[in-house]
Amino acid sequence: MNPKELLSSIYLNSQITKRMSDLAELYNDNSVDEVLIFDLSKNDEEHELAIGRIKEFVDICESNVIGAGNINRMEDVKKLIYAGCQKVALNLAKPSNIEIMKEVSLKFGKDKIAVCVKTLAEYQENKEQIEEYVSLIIGLNEIIDEIKPQTALSIRLSNQSTGITAKALQSNVQWSEFKLNSENMMPVIVQDYKTAEVLMLAYMNEEAFNMTLATSKMTYFSRSRNELWVKGLTSGSFQYLKSLTIDCDKDTILAKVSQIGVACHTGANSCFFTDLIKKNYREANPLKVFKTVFDVITDRKANPKEGSYTNYLFDKGMDKILKKIGEECTEIVIAAKNDDKEEIKYEISDFLYHVMVLMAEKGVTWEDVTKELAHRT
Repeated sequence: MNPKELLSSIYLNSQITKRMSDLAELYNDNSVDEVLIFDLSKNDEEHELAIGRIKEFVDICESNVIGAGNINRMEDVKKLIYAGCQKVALNLAKPSNIEIMKEVSLKFGKDKIAVCVKTLAEYQENKEQIEEYVSLIIGLNEIIDEIKPQTALSIRLSNQSTGITAKALQSNVQWSEFKLNSENMMPVIVQDYKTAEVLMLAYMNEEAFNMTLATSKMTYFSRSRNELWVKGLTSGSFQYLKSLTIDCDKDTILAKVSQIGVACHTGANSCFFTDLIKKNYREANPLKVFKTVFDVITDRKANPKEGSYTNYLFDKGMDKILKKIGEECTEIVIAAKNDDKEEIKYEISDFLYHVMVLMAEKGVTWEDVTKELAHRT
């Protein structure tokens, strides 16, 4: 198995002035697979600030993040894991890191522990312990070529805060296999990867398809202008590629993208905003239901409505909200013991509503919660 490339590393120190959230977005939009963050802090105060900046980065970054640097004891490993790092990398050049390898592996799980190897001798001296307690080995290409475990990563690109270069993506189906329309093009349905909202329909020729793979920026062919069209080049509303999927007939592509700004030239978020017909129906998408209910709750907080139970909870304050959450938890337990599915469903709904009131009171959104859950998968 060929080693997977670790595309980028960040050396986190006081010289980096760019906001970590902005840097994370830059990585997201440039197809970076994994990110290794080295904490170069020199004292406890700087170390705490670094942990906060790493958490800021992880909250936004869609790539796997490996924390490293300034690790001296198990507590340092715990801080990086609690900050959201998928793994923590120990430095084999530091004797203290070798000493805690077994302890942190048993405490947090082998899948959470990596090691950074600078020389082949470092690996060979600690091979037995690494194989038992470590899930990932990070080193330079020449070292990895010698080790060749399935868990090896090589560092391909290292940078401070800019200069990120996207790797060229490879399609699993070649353009020659696509069933093109009469204009030798492929229609592309474009969808927001976060919300699943359909944003627009466009067309690609082979050159536009290849440019999209090479740059990770959605590139189409404009039939009206008879030229390539990088979405957002003039408007700033770029679309960064997340995935391309072809349908069963191989004649249509579904693109999931990160949309910057709005998709439609009219200023609408989506080009599909004119209803031709619309029947009454209940929304079945769980995420949209959660968002709709939460939006109503936040609107009640901003614009109180007389007689609203939600406003009653906000007026009574935190103690009342927490009391209701506790009561609803108990109701769920009772319903579960009664083995009544309908009762369980009802009580869980009550609980989630009151949790959303708490979220609105504390400024926590569903996006915050889903990002945190995503880090745990």
